[in-house]
Amino acid sequence: MEFAFTEEQAMIRESAAGYLQNISTSADVRRVMSTEQGYDPGVWSGLCRDMYWQALHIPEAYGGLGLGYVELAIILEEMGKRLFCSPFLSTVALGVNALLVVASEEQKQRWLPEIAEGRSTVSLGFISSEDTQENRQWGSASVQSHARKEGDGYVLSGSWHYVSDGHTANVLILAAREKGVSIEDGIRLFVIAGDQDCIKRQWTPTMDQTRKLARVDIDGLFVSADCCLGGEESAGWPALEKVLQLSSIASAAEQLGGARQVMDLTIDYTQERVQFNRPIASFQAIKHRAADMMLQVECATSAVYYAACVADEYLSERSNTAGDSSKISDELLQAASLAKAYCSDTFFHCAAESIQLHGGVGFTWEYDPHLYFKRARSSEQFLGAGDLHRERIASQLLDSSAARSDV
Repeated sequence: MEFAFTEEQAMIRESAAGYLQNISTSADVRRVMSTEQGYDPGVWSGLCRDMYWQALHIPEAYGGLGLGYVELAIILEEMGKRLFCSPFLSTVALGVNALLVVASEEQKQRWLPEIAEGRSTVSLGFISSEDTQENRQWGSASVQSHARKEGDGYVLSGSWHYVSDGHTANVLILAAREKGVSIEDGIRLFVIAGDQDCIKRQWTPTMDQTRKLARVDIDGLFVSADCCLGGEESAGWPALEKVLQLSSIASAAEQLGGARQVMDLTIDYTQERVQFNRPIASFQAIKHRAADMMLQVECATSAVYYAACVADEYLSERSNTAGDSSKISDELLQAASLAKAYCSDTFFHCAAESIQLHGGVGFTWEYDPHLYFKRARSSEQFLGAGDLHRERIASQLLDSSAARSDV
């Protein structure tokens, strides 16, 4: 079996690297990260118009390019290298995936072409409490906002935290729990316009200035039944769980790019920095630390692109059969958690090593390692830290082993 990029995928990588090199320099990142919006609307519009990346894995039937998750991972890796500030991850990895997995055909026809044309950005919110044990699990218990059935629609009330680009998104997809229904089946996803007066959205400053998070508050907003993704009989939490697994793979690809870039920056610096009349890169101890970084980055690369292949298979099967088999569903969970856990650890390790090997200037504002370090720490926690994902893999393997033993 050939584990290598096709010629088309190599061209996508090359064009993405060249394009981002021009629009996301260190100066560009520092300029837009100081704003509340967190990105340059002109740059975003140009990207949507010139590159059409926002439509990358949207099917052609809805105006998209119809490419796969491997191509999406390539783009996200290149964005991670440049710390590209944009609503791409929230729109494509969270919003589009939610629509592809959960939405009905009518809802896909309504929203996906609008996103493909670059007219709307999207964000997904489901965590409804600030600092609780449930919140740190990034699971069904984190959904605490309510959806009360009323007439031919629902009344939404609650507070959603850590919503990526939630203060600027044109469209919000929010998870809420319907009272009187079981914990997991009672979860509904609602797609609504984000600019309504009764929706309060507030940017939440965090350590990582290159990615903006927001809080969304709603008190008694009536939404029609057709705003409920997949209809009232939708699968609830299991469907949202798959969306988050797909998003974890996308986040891992971005982390991989950041890890690779900060490793390269560090190696370049050690080759320039002279101590005792020789570059510090020539010292054996530095070589060992550089080799450790490279080993982790290469392993992370394998994890990300294997997971992207599994995501491709999952989305293809779901599109063709309007469902998914337990085998590919289990494989997606394992692949997504493996990629997210390994890339979280790798990115943070490389960023921390970068600050150390840059010496006294490593933590100064003028140099870039601190930007990667902050992104590494924030993206490690976003969608679940490494220990949480390793626990999920272990739980699934133990459950499978117990099931076989019962047979």
